[in-house]
Amino acid sequence: MGETRREALLRELDARLAATDVVLADRYPGPATGRHPVHTVYVPADRYDTSAAATWGEAGAAALAEHGGDDAELAAVLGVPPELVDPVRARVVAKLHREPVEDLRVDFEDGYGRRADAEEDAAATAAGAVLGAARAAREAPPFAGLRCKSLEADTRARAVRTLDLFLESYLAAGGDPGALIVTCPKVSAPEQVSALVALCSGLEAAHGIAAGALRFELQIETPPAVLGADGTATVARMLDAADHRCLALVYGTYDYSAALGVAPAEQRSDHPVAEYAKAVMQVATANTGVRMSDGSSNILPVGDHEAVLHAWRVQARLVWRALRGGVYQGWDMHPAQLPARFLVTYAFFREGAPAAVARLRAYRAKADSGVMDEPATERALVAYLARGVGCGALDPDEVEI
Repeated sequence: MGETRREALLRELDARLAATDVVLADRYPGPATGRHPVHTVYVPADRYDTSAAATWGEAGAAALAEHGGDDAELAAVLGVPPELVDPVRARVVAKLHREPVEDLRVDFEDGYGRRADAEEDAAATAAGAVLGAARAAREAPPFAGLRCKSLEADTRARAVRTLDLFLESYLAAGGDPGALIVTCPKVSAPEQVSALVALCSGLEAAHGIAAGALRFELQIETPPAVLGADGTATVARMLDAADHRCLALVYGTYDYSAALGVAPAEQRSDHPVAEYAKAVMQVATANTGVRMSDGSSNILPVGDHEAVLHAWRVQARLVWRALRGGVYQGWDMHPAQLPARFLVTYAFFREGAPAAVARLRAYRAKADSGVMDEPATERALVAYLARGVGCGALDPDEVEI
């Protein structure tokens, strides 16, 4: 029996789309798998030691105890439902003692500044050894690495030197190269990403590391990184140039805002220019397996009670907005920012979990409900609940389906 009309048409379509099928499968393998950190803490390289994470946790817990004692006041400041304040507070206090930092960067860029070469050499060697030993002893935060200086012409040599020295001492102390995250700031062009890939390959060869082990994230804080002169979304082209080494895109609030002429008093991560940049980043990373992180609040919770509450109010507004917009990670630049970060994040997951579990159960049971869900929604519900469990907002038995 000869080929049917439909079989012939399908064969022609398969032939036409074979190359496209390969490209789409490679470019869009699906959302990032595994645990997704809810924040990144940046610690200047000269202040980083074995106690860095614990010190942040202690300071965060002290700030919460001093300034967050009144449940009603805290609920109003953070926008948290009053009935959730007490259970969420208990979880956050435990978190600040158990795992105050989910993702840590030893910072050699803006938080460290420009130093004499000998001074940065010593800091890179010392910090690499500390993080390597912590990783080998299973005492490092779940995610950790360093932020080097940019690959722009005036800081390129210093970036390479710091990475090499840090990696050398990190490996000598027993650190796993596959667990090290390198944050590259001020990336503006796909060619810089290709150069970073070549640098990683060179370091792997020099240090006897398996090819492809070193991974990085790209900090998006210049206008050309978002929209190129040719009118294309540069961040999307950067992901292609990354050759599967890119873990995340990170938004840099203040450099980006300043470059667009936004007045300092208006520079914040919910400004319209920031929202546009992050929307482009979000579309570029969707279903690529690459995470996305928001920036930080520069209003620090320091000073008297009212000053701390004001800073928490600003931070809470930004964290709520990011979470509701599908961006689950941001920066924390001061230990006293941890309470607001975790309280809002935990409230977000605990407030939505009962409805999410009910929707998932109804969908899987094919039961009638007031919402018509689809397979994509089921995947989103599962991912939402998994993120809540991963950060400690939810217990596994609370989300059993």
